[in-house]
Amino acid sequence: MPVYYVNSYDITNMEEYARYGPPVAELLKKYGAEILAADLQAIGVEGSPRTMNAIIRFPSEAAALQCYSDPEYQPLKAIRWNSCSSGSMILVHGL
Repeated sequence: MPVYYVNSYDITNMEEYARYGPPVAELLKKYGAEILAADLQAIGVEGSPRTMNAIIRFPSEAAALQCYSDPEYQPLKAIRWNSCSSGSMILVHGL
């Protein structure tokens, strides 16, 4: 069953954050993941959208959690943490 990372966070250092996306996109391929949507200009229908909003589909919960724990992702995660002020990354199960 597919699962989805729903990411929403505020970017505070766009220059540093620019180092995050390309290597993460490559890592996602290793786990069969696909970026379904990513937007720096989301429209808030209720509440206020964050700077970055993305939805990423993984083939399974195991693949999503393995990707998050992958040693290659740890320094990339640090880039995201250091270039963003707040946000969330949640795992949602598909139907």
